[in-house]
Amino acid sequence: MSAEYAELSQLAFSLALLLVLAWVANLVAKRLILRGVAAAVRRSPMKWDDALLEAHFFSRLSHLAPAMVINALGGKILGQSPEVLAVVNAAVSIYLTLIWVIVFFALLDALHLLAQRSGRAERTPVKGFVQALKLVAAVFALILVLATILDKSPVYILTGMGALTAVLLLVFKDAILGFVAGIMISVNEMVRIGDWIEMPKAGADGDVIDVSLTTVKVQNWDKTITTIPSYDLISGSFKNWRGMFESGGRRIKRALYIDMHSVRFADEAMIEQWRRIDLLTAYLDEKQAEIDQDNQQRGTDLTILGNGRRITNFGTFRAYCVAYLRQHPRINQGMTMLVRQLSPGEHGIPLELYVFTNDTRWAMYEAIQADIFDHLLAVIDQFGLSVFQTPSGGDLNAAVAQLARR
Repeated sequence: MSAEYAELSQLAFSLALLLVLAWVANLVAKRLILRGVAAAVRRSPMKWDDALLEAHFFSRLSHLAPAMVINALGGKILGQSPEVLAVVNAAVSIYLTLIWVIVFFALLDALHLLAQRSGRAERTPVKGFVQALKLVAAVFALILVLATILDKSPVYILTGMGALTAVLLLVFKDAILGFVAGIMISVNEMVRIGDWIEMPKAGADGDVIDVSLTTVKVQNWDKTITTIPSYDLISGSFKNWRGMFESGGRRIKRALYIDMHSVRFADEAMIEQWRRIDLLTAYLDEKQAEIDQDNQQRGTDLTILGNGRRITNFGTFRAYCVAYLRQHPRINQGMTMLVRQLSPGEHGIPLELYVFTNDTRWAMYEAIQADIFDHLLAVIDQFGLSVFQTPSGGDLNAAVAQLARR
């Protein structure tokens, strides 16, 4: 055998031996060590090691075994071929860099799992921070790989990339804006998972189900998914209903439209009838005493209907609404409560209820609101008032039939 052929044969045998040893190390790490670690983790009462196991941290860490064997025995087996040894060391360095990156990714995924299970991910968008760290680690790994391939210092690679900064900023403008916006959203807690947000420009109206570094996913009430770029949330405007849920009260702002022709002064018979309503007894006594005292001081001639102060059916109904809301068990008594009369219009006089329920759930809120207005619409006739309603076809037919009978 020639010397050249013998040298090549020895090199091939050395490489094969090195690969076999690396394969054996990988086999031992996967079949023995990894299984033993997994069994120990499952028996452990701690939670953090379960998260590491689910994130495949230990399985990715086992990939280091072949590289460690090559690093330890490469110099002894390939010592007579420095060129080949240099190539093998470079390949192992690149391999180790990539393995350490995916191990770091697994560690971040485990931390994300722990944050989700502890409930912290709902208040703080941990996913955005995890993605930011992964991006930084990937860029750093890429620089190390390029430095290994080119056999240059990482500082040299960074210096070369500095010349391309302007071009990179132009090409990746949208990605950079999304990255910065995602960090601002995460730090300022503008949006959290579970928040109800409205953004008509993006067609979003529903619950936030995911907050990442560059996008926010919203599940609308019709169960469709809207993906909003993070930068749009910073540059535009949107409504977040989180404050309403945290306050413990949900606003009712709705009006009854009273027919103006039904508003009139109350006579003694009406007042006596209203006194029998428990919610109005104290109000009528106090109001009547106040009015009588004021009229007596003024010496007003009460035989003229327009003179003096008098109780009206509309004012009494307004007082009834206030008393009814103050004793309602579903109204938040610690928040603003108004029953106010708005400017009259073509639809009558709006009597607006501005109150807050003590249950912020949508279904319960609608049920409470409906119950309140059902009651007020049913009782308003007791005050001689009528609700304005645009005449319908049935009303016109009834009017025509009545005229025909005449």
